[in-house]
Amino acid sequence: MSAKLSPIAEVIAGKRVVLVDDSIVRGTTSGRIVRLLRDAGAREIHMRVSAPPFLHPCFYGTDIDSTDNLIACHYSIPRIAELIGADSLGYLPVGRLSELVKCNGYCDACFSGVYPTRVPEGARKDRFERRLSEIE
Repeated sequence: MSAKLSPIAEVIAGKRVVLVDDSIVRGTTSGRIVRLLRDAGAREIHMRVSAPPFLHPCFYGTDIDSTDNLIACHYSIPRIAELIGADSLGYLPVGRLSELVKCNGYCDACFSGVYPTRVPEGARKDRFERRLSEIE
């Protein structure tokens, strides 16, 4: 395990912890980190995310090609908090993103669903993959 994911129990035990992350895509990493903090004795864990929830596929760089694995597409914010084990969860509201970006023409399609270009059909990255059972 890497040093950045090794909480020091003497520092965390009995404390209220605010965990800040850049995003939550599937929730697996967040859940693992919250669990590590709980195991180290954190009394409360409040997670804050510096991006809005990922609600739409991204075809321009973050390599999210469908909503299948986007946790925010399937669960409410309180339910996501419960699933990852946090006492509370807060995201940056999508409407506040422009205040931070401070430029014209930025892409927020993965948050808003408004794409700057036409989205190609059949753009899933697994479109060329087949299960071994499907190969003759």
